[in-house]
Amino acid sequence: MLDNTLLDMVRRYVRAHADRSGIVRTPVPGLTLIRETSATALHYAINKPLVALVLQGTKRVTMGSRTFEFGAGESLLITADVPTVSQITRATGGSPYFSLVFDLDPAVIESLVVEIGSVPFAAGAPIRVDPTDREVGDAALRLLRLLDRPAAVPILQPQLIREMHYWLLCGRHGGAIRSLGVVDSHARRVARAVALIRADFAKPLRVERLAAVAGMSPSTLHEHFRALTSLTPLQFQKQLRLIEARRMMLADGETISNAAYAVGYESVSQFTREYGRLFGLPPARDMKAARTRMQPAA
Repeated sequence: MLDNTLLDMVRRYVRAHADRSGIVRTPVPGLTLIRETSATALHYAINKPLVALVLQGTKRVTMGSRTFEFGAGESLLITADVPTVSQITRATGGSPYFSLVFDLDPAVIESLVVEIGSVPFAAGAPIRVDPTDREVGDAALRLLRLLDRPAAVPILQPQLIREMHYWLLCGRHGGAIRSLGVVDSHARRVARAVALIRADFAKPLRVERLAAVAGMSPSTLHEHFRALTSLTPLQFQKQLRLIEARRMMLADGETISNAAYAVGYESVSQFTREYGRLFGLPPARDMKAARTRMQPAA
């Protein structure tokens, strides 16, 4: 079966190339493989548009009040920069969680939308889960096979990445993905504002500048920004700051105050309050709990 072939290839490649976290960023731009050997703690992120094909195990993703639980043979689609809380819920050493994550490229989608022609699209919810289309699985398998021939990657990857996008556009996810390829769509306009916030998240937020970048009035930007991401621009910036500060403390060993100031906070006490609201624990207790979880069992 295709699923087993794809799973076997992902398992083999991850075994040879994974880092300690079980993540492999492949030579193909935007293609990442993930392995987890046990259920995980909650993971907070603001994802860029992507599709994740789950090959083994199960995962739970929450956005706002909506929760999605999905497993092998299903795909998670994210079509906007939205805040998520995720957790791998079924994975063991003998039967790890495996997934293939593919970043969506608006430029490739735009080119394909022009060629495919005018077809109605509905952006809808920015997160959805559906069974993986067979054509998408086939395209993913061809991308994985390309990794066994490193010399061919720079030559053949553009057409295979394009093919992957094509089958995604033609499949169950197509209507939602299409909005990313319409140049003047609300999704693309908001994406420009999001890119600016991501680039300058530690700086004071100027809504007028965001609106100008998006080509919208401030009130229209606020309306469509919230509809697409579930957050206001200010809330989006705040979550970016807190998530980055948490990463700095966990991965880089930064102190609480250094991390707070680095991401743009002027008050450590305000940072501590807002951190606790998002992550459920104040920074010091959260770091202690996270490091305890990362320690190997005796």
